[in-house]
Amino acid sequence: MATPPLYAHRLGRAYGPDSSAKALDRSLAAGVDGLETDVCLTSDGELVLLHDPLLKLGTTIDGWAHQRSAAEIRRARIRNRDGEPTDERPLTLDELLAATPRDLPIQVEVKAHADPDLARCTAQAFCERYRRDPERRRLELISFHSAACATAAAYGYPARLVIHAEYVPEALAAWAVSHGVAGVSVEHFLLVPKLVSVLRLAGLSVNTGTVNDAELLARVTELALPDAVCSDRPAELRAEALRLEEAPSTSALLDAEPAPAALSASA
Repeated sequence: MATPPLYAHRLGRAYGPDSSAKALDRSLAAGVDGLETDVCLTSDGELVLLHDPLLKLGTTIDGWAHQRSAAEIRRARIRNRDGEPTDERPLTLDELLAATPRDLPIQVEVKAHADPDLARCTAQAFCERYRRDPERRRLELISFHSAACATAAAYGYPARLVIHAEYVPEALAAWAVSHGVAGVSVEHFLLVPKLVSVLRLAGLSVNTGTVNDAELLARVTELALPDAVCSDRPAELRAEALRLEEAPSTSALLDAEPAPAALSASA
């Protein structure tokens, strides 16, 4: 079974600090099918690549992203997974788009920390800023916030709801269709045949993540054949998946093993 498109989660967490220039450069050099990153709205209406609106969780400054200007945030340094400051500084979404090929799919995840109004404002700022792009690039707004997805869809932008808890499949599909949302991103541990079937029958695309293991990728591919899969290490995952596909199965090895020679009558 063919491996689905693999997107670099947070621009490739295995390659550098979250959503950093270092991670981006390494992902592009390794070759990826798409990118995924998180954005937060700043006090002056800019969109900055941050996983957490609470700045101290990922950078060297305090406060909330929406209470700081883009310039203030850009002067901070990104922390690594151990919480240590790095030499990397937060990028703006404009900087990301300027550094990537126009035909490379990019999923932009709105983060607003349990604030539907902020999520809606962030999505609106995104749509107002990039709807003037005649080619629209290949941008897709995604979010755990239904308000952000509904706002983007109302602007005519591709939108995808991210879920990490169980929903009634029919209710989820009905909501997405009624709001013009194009698809759902389902955490891999929630992928079950009924959910996938209901979403597909409603005409919705299905993505999943975060998958970093080749055997897990094979499993979710068998269950759902996702339209895209997010991974921290997409290049390595693709290579490992290919090796796994090419490796003979245990049953094939047993079938190929010669039968033991019959014992002679004199033995």
